[in-house]
Amino acid sequence: MQTSQYLAEIIKELNRSVDLIADEEAEKLVNGILGSKKVFVAGAGRSGLMGKSFAMRMMHMGIDAYVIGETVTPTFEKDDILIIGTGSGETKSLVSMAEKAKSIGGTIATATISPESTIGKLSDIAIKLPGSPKDQSEGDYQTIQPMGSLFEQTLLLFYDGVILRFMDKKGLDTNKMYGRHANLE
Repeated sequence: MQTSQYLAEIIKELNRSVDLIADEEAEKLVNGILGSKKVFVAGAGRSGLMGKSFAMRMMHMGIDAYVIGETVTPTFEKDDILIIGTGSGETKSLVSMAEKAKSIGGTIATATISPESTIGKLSDIAIKLPGSPKDQSEGDYQTIQPMGSLFEQTLLLFYDGVILRFMDKKGLDTNKMYGRHANLE
């Protein structure tokens, strides 16, 4: 196959993913963000990179959003929400983070392949995203892509969908958001 054929197949996989995401869970996440004082985003590896892009867009909307592990990340408090992107829901560092956030009394949301996972069970909001786990012998969603690629791509697009829903609810447009874009680059 040529690169363009692979890309066409990836897009087909992503199109099939859309119908597998529950709108009511996504809406709970949007409302959780709206009701929180600060938003914290976490994920490991490529899922963490998708979370960083989500935090950046939230900042563009005027939300106090932070990425766990950055030097400028403030204290997590009970009026805050922690959003974790994790395919397996079992990454040890993320489990510890979710447990700590739970003990503080904040809201925990997770976007995951496995809502029945440890992190999924700790979460107040669990959004099931389609994707195949890194070990594809275990998943029920088949993909031509390696490891967790389909989940990570779906996660990025899901986060962008949440941003658009938030913009709609708050009456924001791109021009208003662009005023918060980095200007020292």
